[in-house]
Amino acid sequence: MNRDAADKGRVIPRRQFLEASAGAFSAAGLASCAFREATLENEATRKRPNVLFLMDDQHRGDCLGCEGHPVVQTPNLDRLAREGARFRRAYSSLPSCLPARMTLLTGQSPWGHGLLGYSAIPERLPISKPRIFGENGYHTHAVGKMHFQPQRNTHGYHRTILEEGWHTRLKTDFKCDYTQWFDKTAPNKNLNATGLGYTDHRSRHFPFDECLHPTNWTARQGIEFLENYDGAKPFFLKISFQRPHPPFDPPKRFMDLYADADLPKAQVGEWSAKLYAKPLGPPDPNRERNAPVGNFGEEAVRESRIGYYGAVSHVDEQIGRVLEVLEKRGFLENTFILFTTDHGDMMGDHHLWRKTYPYEGSARIPMILRWPKGMLAGAKRGRALSQPVELRDVLPTFLDAAGIPVPDGVEGRSLLDPVRGRTAGWREFIDLEHAQIYFPENQWNALTDGRWKYIYGAVDGSQRLFDLENDPYETNDLSGDPRHAGTLAEWRGRLIEHLSLRGERWVKDGDLTLRKKRIMHGPNFPPA
Repeated sequence: MNRDAADKGRVIPRRQFLEASAGAFSAAGLASCAFREATLENEATRKRPNVLFLMDDQHRGDCLGCEGHPVVQTPNLDRLAREGARFRRAYSSLPSCLPARMTLLTGQSPWGHGLLGYSAIPERLPISKPRIFGENGYHTHAVGKMHFQPQRNTHGYHRTILEEGWHTRLKTDFKCDYTQWFDKTAPNKNLNATGLGYTDHRSRHFPFDECLHPTNWTARQGIEFLENYDGAKPFFLKISFQRPHPPFDPPKRFMDLYADADLPKAQVGEWSAKLYAKPLGPPDPNRERNAPVGNFGEEAVRESRIGYYGAVSHVDEQIGRVLEVLEKRGFLENTFILFTTDHGDMMGDHHLWRKTYPYEGSARIPMILRWPKGMLAGAKRGRALSQPVELRDVLPTFLDAAGIPVPDGVEGRSLLDPVRGRTAGWREFIDLEHAQIYFPENQWNALTDGRWKYIYGAVDGSQRLFDLENDPYETNDLSGDPRHAGTLAEWRGRLIEHLSLRGERWVKDGDLTLRKKRIMHGPNFPPA
């Protein structure tokens, strides 16, 4: 399929597109990127694989065809899983945008990097993934959503091309590369014509030609890089899509794909029906547009899922275009690929919306990797691995694939070890947490091994225990069931041990403490 056919509805000639992209990815920009390196690299650097980091935003772990979802179609991500491996028990320890992305940059646990809730990533970090790769002979390039502060902070990338449309929606002074390009290419069109916000549950199809959609634009920037790259160095390329994060505005054909489908309904347990059915705050007829809590009825859930699933499939299609160019350039079998996201989306499950929660819809994420031929000799492809893994494992995985030493301070482990069959000593469980946000009780710590999950509510001392193997949507809270008292005590003890190193604000007299005030930063948070 050629690029014009894939980018359905294209009406902009290539030359005009390049001229309009002067602020983003023009021919002049290519020259300034130092793609054509004059410096000779040593033999070891030249033999290192390229690295392609694919990610999107707010992608639930169950929303993949290869995960057995009943309706969601993701043929290109399924292909990566078939030709590589996927991790069934992958999590985001801090399931919201900013702390998750700090974990991706540093390879550290929440306590390790010190950002415990939704707050800006520091301008300077002692460990930074792109800086490490740049210092070890890679050309580093990133396109799409970075979520850095300030926005033009590269954290070591040689170049970033940004799609941070939410700043435009919030009417900040900053305009990302996509917004500048859109204004030049379609000066008479309103970027926010759908009327949807960036925490909106509603769905409306994108009203313009698909070539103007930010998902298409982000893919196109990655494709332009791959089509033009001829450097002597291996590349580290990050392509970061802002969707399926709201606004739920995929092209109409993706909305149509799910409009008449038998979509899963929201999963709600007795425990959550009591806690979260009533929306927060005073009556507001427009509250359901972006409320983090509330039962707004089956139709509201269905409308959200039509747009959300459509956005997932739209991102998948654009990833397919990237893979097509990777193959055409002959890069595929010299490129290590990893796909993941920053967190999921509750999508109305348990009457909860968006992220920051310990439940599977929010915290469980996709994690797929594909290695080139000649790497991991003898490793079986197409497996679904069951080790509990987390975003802190992404950086050491990339370093392992590239043959770069892991610096001190990185706490994650290479996902290539389970692929190789080296599972001895792998962690038994992963820790999850989030500082207070949305409402006071939403401050918690949790542990899970992918089979059991224990959750501690730090504001009120509440507990929840779920058997994920038999209850994957967490509808049955077993914390009050005498038959599971031993399991509850075991997991509470593990959490006490895990948090005890943090001091008496977390564990006192051998037991978990109440923390009614928000603790946003730990002692390891980098100073300004």
